[in-house]
Amino acid sequence: MATALSFVLPNPTKPQPSFPKTSFLSLSTPKLLFFTTHPPSSLPLASARLRKTQNHILLCSSIPIVSTNTTHYEFYDDSSEVELRLELEDENISPGQIFVDASESSLVIRVQHSGYQKTLLDTNSLYGVIKPSETIWYIDEAQLVVNLKKQDPELKWPDIMESWESLTTGVMQLLKGTSVFLVGESTEINHKIARELAVGLGYTPLITKELLEAYGKQTVDSWVTEEGSDAVAEAEGAILESLSSQARAVVATLGGEHGAARRPNKWQHLFAGFTVWLSQSEASDEESAKEEAKKNIQDGLQGYTNAEVVVKLQGWDPTYSKTVAQASLSALKRLLLSDKNLTGRKSLYIRLGCRGDWPDIKPPGWDPSTGADASAPPS
Repeated sequence: MATALSFVLPNPTKPQPSFPKTSFLSLSTPKLLFFTTHPPSSLPLASARLRKTQNHILLCSSIPIVSTNTTHYEFYDDSSEVELRLELEDENISPGQIFVDASESSLVIRVQHSGYQKTLLDTNSLYGVIKPSETIWYIDEAQLVVNLKKQDPELKWPDIMESWESLTTGVMQLLKGTSVFLVGESTEINHKIARELAVGLGYTPLITKELLEAYGKQTVDSWVTEEGSDAVAEAEGAILESLSSQARAVVATLGGEHGAARRPNKWQHLFAGFTVWLSQSEASDEESAKEEAKKNIQDGLQGYTNAEVVVKLQGWDPTYSKTVAQASLSALKRLLLSDKNLTGRKSLYIRLGCRGDWPDIKPPGWDPSTGADASAPPS
């Protein structure tokens, strides 16, 4: 049965602070998805890029392009396709005045009316991937109806495009209760993003820093001073072990030298959930950020490179926590859709005792201390 939702779309051509710029790494094994986000310091860069695009359009046409403040639309998901209905506000508009351009992940809809072009919809972040060659549109009284054929009929679209609301709804369903672990150099960033994600997903936020300080009855900094970073990492590792069987949680880990996640040999319980590396980048653009991430993986010097998703942050401002959280959700969505058996394999990994054999899970009798299958007959 089709479900119907109704939304009011904000001005689609106005730069939005919560809209993340995205790019992807293609690796030999599809375990890592890479996003870059740009908080306030780099928003002018995104704005300049948008202005450049608009100028290019104006050079190609003598018709000025005007966008509306709001576009009312209705959205329907009907298994193999989705239907979008947009108000034209004029029953006299003909098909020749309509411009619809669709690619696998983007959709642009404009109407020419009274000497100008009005943008009804412009997004490069459709919620799912479509078959652009099978796009059909027609006018139904004062509405433009656009039918988009899904590439993945099993994927339920909460909305026509990615947004905080659609991603929290969709990713919560895709996770199937599997927890999320946030790792990275900054304890503060891990903490802030965990809170945002937990609220959006309806998960429990668990902050290892708070748990450590409650257990040790002292601050993490004083603990490091008294006993050293390794002692704190060991204690956090014990907490991660106790949390490894916890469902529907977003866990924020310690950053810096004293965090367990920085150590490659402390990951066996982190693998119980989906791991997101929130990485502060010194790169000035997407290409250099991608090269930076690749180098981190090749060097293998930090445990963070075990993460299944990397979100690169160019600068940091707590005000933009939701921006980073949304980029994290978008990357997690792509990871989960790349292999629909991932949540089941995570569940199996936990049931077998989080032995550190992720992603190549060994038979039940496998002994992590020797690397041998204890159930196998002697040779």
